[in-house]
Amino acid sequence: MHYRVLGEQGPKVSAVCLGTMTFGQQTGEADAHAQLDMAFERGVNFVDTAEMYAVPPRAETYGASETIVGSWLRRQAREKVVLATKVAGPARSLGWIRGGPPALDRANIRAAVEGSLRRLQTDYIDLYQLHWPERNQPMFGQWDYDPSNERECTSIRAQLEALGELVAEGKIRHVGLSNEHPWGVAEFVRVARESGLPRVVSIQNVYSLLSRVFEYGLAEVCHREQVGLLAYSPLAFGHLTGKYLTDPAAPGRLNEFAGFGQRYTKPNVQPAVEAYAALAHRHDMTPTELALAFVYRRRHVASTIIGASSARQLAENLDAWPRVLSHEVQEEINRIHLRYTNPAP
Repeated sequence: MHYRVLGEQGPKVSAVCLGTMTFGQQTGEADAHAQLDMAFERGVNFVDTAEMYAVPPRAETYGASETIVGSWLRRQAREKVVLATKVAGPARSLGWIRGGPPALDRANIRAAVEGSLRRLQTDYIDLYQLHWPERNQPMFGQWDYDPSNERECTSIRAQLEALGELVAEGKIRHVGLSNEHPWGVAEFVRVARESGLPRVVSIQNVYSLLSRVFEYGLAEVCHREQVGLLAYSPLAFGHLTGKYLTDPAAPGRLNEFAGFGQRYTKPNVQPAVEAYAALAHRHDMTPTELALAFVYRRRHVASTIIGASSARQLAENLDAWPRVLSHEVQEEINRIHLRYTNPAP
């Protein structure tokens, strides 16, 4: 396993991070603890969760993932675990989370941190992330910025000030973003620099063979400003395993939860998956190995977040870590990418 420092002075994290959005929904506590144990035995030191999880979000499972991680964390050496979680933002119809929540203001950020600390059974959070921006922007499969949707929102400075208070109190140690765009990253960095507020060390965005939008603008901003990418959904909700090609009704979140994963319903997703699966088979790899090896070794990826609903799936994902793609395979990937460019942005 490789380890990398996030940002200028952030935490040192494993190049593979265990995601937990299935915990409390598809994965029960005992199985979740087994996954955590396996990941740490294999060199992972980094766990990512969120107050909103399990996914898909429901009032009945709100906070369940953090609670399960917390019951595992209490028997670990706390200093050996890099723990990341997130505060839910507004405009996603999550009425059971602080009434919406209405904003990423001081009151909501502080309430979210206090709740996460209780569920996680810890005194501090290593990396605290804004799950998505409060302001108007396209996200979660949307691609068109529409100025007519502008609305009042908490300023970036006010958000950083609220986070800065929590850093000063020792409740969080570092700050990160998620589902952000280039302007947002640049503005968070600028405001922090000019005002002496906490500097973001990471951004958690989708990145896979089906969604390489990060490369277009965010890659440059994050490289120049030393903001590490935490790549999520490297297997595109299971599409890039190839399982839905052979069995469209295969078990998984996309079939278990109606309307889930809208990002992957676009017309070029299936032909792109077919092309990548064929490429993997030509080079004696599984589609899973190809998809994960691609993300694991990309120069702008600080850590790849992998999630699984079973220990068997997790083992397969971890087994892909040593695989290094040849120059020939990388060139073939790029040819497919130019034919089916970002079918799931």
